[in-house]
Amino acid sequence: MKIICIGRNYSDHAKEMNASLPTSPLFFFKPDTAILKTRDFYYPEFTNDLHYEIELVVKISKVGKHITVENAPNYYNEIGLGIDFTARDIQQECKEKGLPWEKAKAFDNSAVLSATF
Repeated sequence: MKIICIGRNYSDHAKEMNASLPTSPLFFFKPDTAILKTRDFYYPEFTNDLHYEIELVVKISKVGKHITVENAPNYYNEIGLGIDFTARDIQQECKEKGLPWEKAKAFDNSAVLSATF
């Protein structure tokens, strides 16, 4: 399984983060280890600025490419909610160096999924 995330897709949040809106989707990934499998969440020791956002989560159940809007419902089987945790201080360091964000967003237990998953 892979967790595919889309970044900067909410204009108000992009403005809040002093970031421009991308002209095409900004993708990043979270590994399986990012999924919180218990009810216990621990504040990561490597950050002093942990933020969270609620996300719409769609479980893709079928492989496909170039799927039309009309056929999209045939490719997912669950919709739920998630929480995306981000170490903002680490993310800012990555951005300043032109590095990927995974260090700030893909750490263990950084993805909380609703009961549907």
